[in-house]
Amino acid sequence: MINSYASLDDAGVAIAAARAGADVVHNMYGWRLTRIDKGAGDFATAADVEAEKAILDVIRAARPDDAVLGEEGGQQGAADAMRQWLVDPLCGTLNYAVGNMLVAVNVALRDGAAAVADPFSGEVFFTDGETARVRRNGADAQLAPTPATQLVDVNLDPPFPGAPGFRAVDLLTHPGFVERFRPRVVSTTLALAWVAAGKRAAYVTDGGDLSGSVHFAAGIAVCRAAGCIVSGIDGAPIGQAGRGLVVAADADTHRLLMSMIRSRSRNRT
Repeated sequence: MINSYASLDDAGVAIAAARAGADVVHNMYGWRLTRIDKGAGDFATAADVEAEKAILDVIRAARPDDAVLGEEGGQQGAADAMRQWLVDPLCGTLNYAVGNMLVAVNVALRDGAAAVADPFSGEVFFTDGETARVRRNGADAQLAPTPATQLVDVNLDPPFPGAPGFRAVDLLTHPGFVERFRPRVVSTTLALAWVAAGKRAAYVTDGGDLSGSVHFAAGIAVCRAAGCIVSGIDGAPIGQAGRGLVVAADADTHRLLMSMIRSRSRNRT
């Protein structure tokens, strides 16, 4: 059988893999799924596992020598490989398990191409590492971030690694925040792609180094390629020196959010 994936470039592989996972997530929606306990209140379902298998089938067919880090299957191949794919087969598992369609499928080549698929809208947000586009109904359009919606997604999931200095939830009590923005809680990194697409003005979460996270890598890559402003919650570049994540559609929104975060950090220390 002809390997239809081998001729794809990295962006094509990311798109095909994300769509394969999204098809599984879409098709299994509404099933009665047993929860697979992962500890600390986290869990997976059969949809997570089957979607990751579908994603890995595409990557193995297209790039058999590449390493993969999957949320469910863990590390496959050398952890320090030059080429490593980061796979989150179902971001928003709790949403999905209770019948909420706000979920994403994330596939990213570390420091390269990436794709975020919405299993229910059919949209795939992707980057080749330089430009960012959305594929919708077979057509591609360039992503154009804008703060016009004034909607900011704030991740409220505990634990709060940034405490006591700052917790993302602290923004909701800042008077300037409620005057300028309207908070939203999507509880999936689909919200990152929405910043790139102009559906959100910004996204904020506390946490540690998220640059190599299977949950965040694809969304970060798409946002950067779209021209969004990306930093840690301390304003530092994300990576070992940064922690958490602030992604804004433009520099003014990022600057305003950072001033609020810093004022809340001072108040807590």
